[in-house]
Formats: sequence, structure tokens, C-alpha cells
Amino acid sequence: MRALLLENVHPDAAAALTAGGFEVEMVKSALDPVELGARLDGVSLLGVRSKTDVTETSIDRADSLLAIGAFCIGTNQIDLPAASARGIAVFNAPFSNTRSVVELAIAEIIALTRRLTQKNTAMHAGVWDKSASGAHEVRGRRIGIVGYGNIGAQLSVLAEALGMSVSFYDTADKLQLGNARRCDSLDELLSTSDIVTLHVDGRATNADMFGEEQFARMKQGSLFLNLSRGFVVDHTALRQHLESGHIAGAAVDVFPAEPKAQGDEFVSVLRDLPNVILTPHIGGSTEEAQQDIGRYVAGKLRDYVVDGTTTMSVNLPHLALPARTDTHRIVHLHQNVPGVLASINGLLAENKVNIEGQLLGTRGDLGYVITDIAVDYPAGVADDLVSMPETVRLRVLS
Repeated sequence: MRALLLENVHPDAAAALTAGGFEVEMVKSALDPVELGARLDGVSLLGVRSKTDVTETSIDRADSLLAIGAFCIGTNQIDLPAASARGIAVFNAPFSNTRSVVELAIAEIIALTRRLTQKNTAMHAGVWDKSASGAHEVRGRRIGIVGYGNIGAQLSVLAEALGMSVSFYDTADKLQLGNARRCDSLDELLSTSDIVTLHVDGRATNADMFGEEQFARMKQGSLFLNLSRGFVVDHTALRQHLESGHIAGAAVDVFPAEPKAQGDEFVSVLRDLPNVILTPHIGGSTEEAQQDIGRYVAGKLRDYVVDGTTTMSVNLPHLALPARTDTHRIVHLHQNVPGVLASINGLLAENKVNIEGQLLGTRGDLGYVITDIAVDYPAGVADDLVSMPETVRLRVLS
């Protein structure tokens, strides 16, 4: 089987898949949908990061694709309904780069609070400005975290350890850690926080969630960070509030439009502002995080192909049946309607096929059955299962 890994995925991912018997091709840059579709013939596994859009059109061109791995946290770059409808599993890495993003946020908060960027620029220009004006400790300041998921929650713990007070706002019910205080509204968080940092996910409803109205509600002289998604922030409004002095400084790691490859020009209205830290989407780009992501996602892809295991899939039911050496394994993805399991087992019974182990799980419109059967089974059983009207995809694993 062939695997195609894009966007400079860590070499450990390729090593893990190669060791599993896959032929691996690695591409350093992202591909646009047309280029991607042309490269997917005969590819069983596809690995991407955040810059490659895996569209329905691209998926339709993939004649052999079994699974897609997002070697990052977000999956909004992948058309999940199209993948699910064609029985293609999707996996991501929801935890592996959490610490790296949090450490970057902490570093930027300290740098902005101490005005390190301006001091550094002045020193390189030969200016000795040994002044405490505008420089503060982070201890005692209030950080407002918008989005209290894996990253937001861990940032909460580290910020509190530095002596900061923590507020957070999330549309879902979340258990606060330590002394963190939940805000009942985003407005409450904005009006009371010295530092506002965004850690929301990539769902479409978060588009343009932070603009002129939200910046205007922030405290005078506060700081702003976005290490989540580029499309959630109006950068023109941010620049205006930075230039007016209402926002004292900002750090931005993600952008609405980002270069596809190393060396391409970066264009943004936030360039050339001395009180802004701009980083090229490197929140999770530490060697440790990328290595963990490479190993984790590659392992999920390998396990799905070899054993049918869907644990931590973002679009299929989560199932894992212990492997047996004396059976064939049938994995059956189907429409989630009543009676499918009975039909499968009835068909196996009619052909006198003994079931050694079986698990069923459902998720939305999809159902997934893993069935271990005796080694000896009549020819045509697989064809009969494929012919069931509810079948989305069938694989027989030896």
C-alpha cells in the first residue's frame, strides 16, 4: 500500500509507516485541490497538516484511499462528510502539540508585558534604553482565555503557577482548573482581563468571531494573542486598536491567508508594527511536538489499516477489538439504520460462518462493525456483504 505525506510531516511518521509495510512518498509543501487530486491515484493513506485542503473533489479522485491523517489538531481543512460518505477514516493529533502551543503563549505574554520586542529592536539599532516605562511583571495580572479546551486549560495551569489570575470563557460547560474563574459572557472576560488569548477550534461558526466590537470592549492597555485559527480575527480592526494605543501589544501565530511553502512572501496588515509579535504558524512546531504527532497519527493510520481500529477517529465510531491469529477480520462500515447487525449475522449464519468476536459502534449516520470469523469461510460471503444496501465500505483483514 502507498502512503502520501505532505507539508514536511516529521520523518518518524514515514519510518513508522515504512516499518508497517507501506511505500511512503513525502512532499515538503502543501498541494492545492487540483494537484492533490492528481496525486491520489493508488494512494491508501494521506497525511496532511493545516495548509492542504482535502476537498470532496480531491476525495472523489482517490480510488484507493482508506484513511486521512491530519498531523495537527484541526481537521477543518478536510471535508469530513465527504470522507465519511466514502468510508474513509480521519485521524488527528488532539494532544501532542498542546504543551508547545502553551509554552509559546507564555513566552509571548512575558515578552509583550516586559516590552522585550521593542527593547531588542532598539538595541540592534544601537539605542541603549534602560527604562522601566511600560514594562510589567506578569504576576498579579489577569489573563482571559477564550476557549477552555486542551490548550486553554493547560495554559490556565501554567499562568496560575506564574502568579496570574485566570478567567476563561467557553460556550461548552468546562470544569475549571485551580482557581480559574468562569465568565458568563465574552464581554465580561474582555472588560476584566489584562491579557486576552484565543484558543478556539476551527468550526465554521467561529469565523470572524473577534472584530471591532470585541477589541473595543477590551481594557485600555491590554494585550491580545491569537494562536488558534487565522479566520477568527479581523486583523484590520486589530491594527487600528494597536495604532491608537488602546491595545498595547499583540502576538499572532495564525493568519487568514498563509503562504503554502517555505520562502513564500508573507502578506499581512499587521506587518511593521513594533508592538506586535508575528510568528509563522509555529505554535505546535517544536521538534518534540512534531515527533510525537508523527508517531501518534502514523500509528493510528497503521492500526486502522491492519486491525480496523478506529479509536480517536474524528468521523467514525470508536472501536478496537483485540487481534486474533486464527481468524479473518471483517470491518463493515454502513448506514446507521435498524437491523444492519441482524442482517450481517444472518448472512454469516446462512453460510455457516462462526463468529469468534464482534463489536458494533455507531456515530451519527454511520455504523461500524468489527467481526472476527473462522479462517474457513465460503467464497462469496464478502460479495454478499458488499451487496447489502446499507453498506458504505467493507474490508476483509487477514
